[in-house]
Amino acid sequence: MFTSCSFAIARFRQTGWAIAGTTAIAAGFALAAGALAAVPGDGSGANPIAMPPIEAFPGGGPALVVDSEIHNRVERAAGLVVAGQKLRGALLRQFYAAHNFDQVWATRQSQVDALVNLVSRAGEHGLDPDRFHLALLRNRAALAPIDRDLILSDAFLGYADALARGAVPIELRMDDEDLTPEPVDVASVLGQAVASADPAAIIEALAPRSPAYTALRRALQSYRAAAAGPESARIAPASHGQRDLRAGPDKTPDKAADKTADKTNESRLRDIAVNLERLRWLPRQIPADRVWVNTANAQLVLYRDDRPVFTTRVVVGEVDKQTPELQTTITSLLFNPPWNVPYSIATKEILPKAAQDPNYLTRHRMVVRPNGAIQQLPGPGAALGQLKFELTNRFDVYLHDTPLKALFNRDNRRQSHGCVRVQNPRELAALLLQQPVDTINKGIAIGSTNRRMLPAPVPVFLVYQTVFLDADGTLAFRPDEYGRDDDIWRHLSRSGQAPVAQNNPAGQRRS
Repeated sequence: MFTSCSFAIARFRQTGWAIAGTTAIAAGFALAAGALAAVPGDGSGANPIAMPPIEAFPGGGPALVVDSEIHNRVERAAGLVVAGQKLRGALLRQFYAAHNFDQVWATRQSQVDALVNLVSRAGEHGLDPDRFHLALLRNRAALAPIDRDLILSDAFLGYADALARGAVPIELRMDDEDLTPEPVDVASVLGQAVASADPAAIIEALAPRSPAYTALRRALQSYRAAAAGPESARIAPASHGQRDLRAGPDKTPDKAADKTADKTNESRLRDIAVNLERLRWLPRQIPADRVWVNTANAQLVLYRDDRPVFTTRVVVGEVDKQTPELQTTITSLLFNPPWNVPYSIATKEILPKAAQDPNYLTRHRMVVRPNGAIQQLPGPGAALGQLKFELTNRFDVYLHDTPLKALFNRDNRRQSHGCVRVQNPRELAALLLQQPVDTINKGIAIGSTNRRMLPAPVPVFLVYQTVFLDADGTLAFRPDEYGRDDDIWRHLSRSGQAPVAQNNPAGQRRS
């Protein structure tokens, strides 16, 4: 079961060094070589001549320290600030190392214009252009040449990084927001853009290309157009097929009774922007076969070849025991699983009840193991029901059956300790095993605990999407019951410089 833990996240970035093949350095070595030739050796190996310091490449081999203003500034321990805005030191070091710590943009006006224009349209992705120094970019002629080069590089690197892995990268998020796309070397990508006739296309390609992301971008554009129109038009266009439900996903919306129908277009824009950000946390290649659990919607969908073939309701974590966001795989099924009660649940819930009622453990088929742990024996009344879908993850959450079937009829299905309870587990198990439901029934009928491995691991995504495309292509909204949207919005909408990722550890879920 889910117990939030605090994890220290250390991110190591290699810093490359380039040998500056300048006349001055070559002359310096020639001078040094001449001086050494004039000094007789004394057999001690000591060298009386002061030589320039030598540093090593990350991959080995010596390289000279580059003595340039850009190099010296990006290496300052106190951090790099231009016009009062803090820059991304690690990314800048990596980028300029590949360019000999020289100015990059002074002779590339067409690339500068294209990329500045791209950053100015960051709002199309739900990003605030001011996060990427837009005011300074527009007034860049007033900056000193080195400051101008640094600001341009930092703006383009920051925007590329936001598209590639989110404006709120994993090291800035809460611990239970544990989704991340494939790693991208954004400094290298910007290096490609520098030499390209169409640099904006190279950076723009870092954003997701999924149908869901494209649809939310279009919705953002439509809501912006509606918000900019006359007062009478400031309601979401009907073409969106908007659904805004507090009830379960299978219920037809009652517009008259909808408690959130009065939400403004501005708040809808915020909701869409936040969920565009969440889509940037996902891999760019989503597996065509997958189990998809949206905890904000309390629903599970099984996809085959990118098409939904099975949908069921689920029960997810309570507000103070939230189901995490993660990617993993289902590897096996456990029939008639015992429940090894987590320590936190045992101490906070089970043992106090047992102290008040001597028959509590016996009545609930619980035993105390030699190590002091409490285990509930398998059976139809056990907490995990008769099926457990085994997932590997650091939160120790999984999918499972439950004897409490009535919970699936509730509008509020946030009732678990963090695991995901499945309404129709036997049907899901049969699809995953690629066997008839009767095979699942026989495995349960054995009565004892037994395991069946899946033919191949099936990817699983636990996501929290408060705005998403429904199965029929409808744009659906869900309330932010877990209270996660505000934290993301603060990062997306923050004017001025965003926090520098490597200096901010991930936080623990506030509950």
